[in-house]
Amino acid sequence: MTEFYRRKLPHWHPDGATYFITFRLANSLPLQVIQELEVQREREREIVRANFSGAQRREELYNLDKKYFGRFDSWLDRCVESSPRWLADEKVARIVADEIHALDGQLYHLGAYCLMTNHGHIVMNTAGYSFQPAHEGPTAPYPLADTLKRLKGRTARFCNQALGRSGSFWHHESYDHVVRDEREYERIVWYVLNNPVKAGLVEKWEDWKFSFLA
Repeated sequence: MTEFYRRKLPHWHPDGATYFITFRLANSLPLQVIQELEVQREREREIVRANFSGAQRREELYNLDKKYFGRFDSWLDRCVESSPRWLADEKVARIVADEIHALDGQLYHLGAYCLMTNHGHIVMNTAGYSFQPAHEGPTAPYPLADTLKRLKGRTARFCNQALGRSGSFWHHESYDHVVRDEREYERIVWYVLNNPVKAGLVEKWEDWKFSFLA
């Protein structure tokens, strides 16, 4: 099974891993912001490549990717008022939440998720789930990519129907991160659940209707 591929973002998909996924609405970030983040990230990656090698280089690049995500997620929060906020509609968020739960036990074990107004986070474990692609498209060799394509494809159709609109609903690419150990898993789960608290929407994560902890 091929584990690595690259679109705008790098994707490393080892079999049976636990993943932290962030997906966002179409047009939720200005193109200029995305380009600036990518230029900054690539500049810092070149510095790492020039100064480190072997295991230390891999560790530095791993930490750099986490820092890049922090900037990316911060911009999603900052652009809430100027970007589409379709997930603020409860019936739309419910469609997405129901599909996340529907795939739990079929393609992954669901650990946690949170749906904000313009993006969502999921933590899932794929260990023990067999995968047989139902097509020969570009995502077929990559189980996680195919799972996200299924999740986003079905929800996009039904969410657009609920909103009475057409066109792109989700941004085509998602951010994915392999969770390496239990300590990191706990840190990420609490990061996900506390998104609405950090945004000042609720005082406790349990009060946010579209947060979930297994």
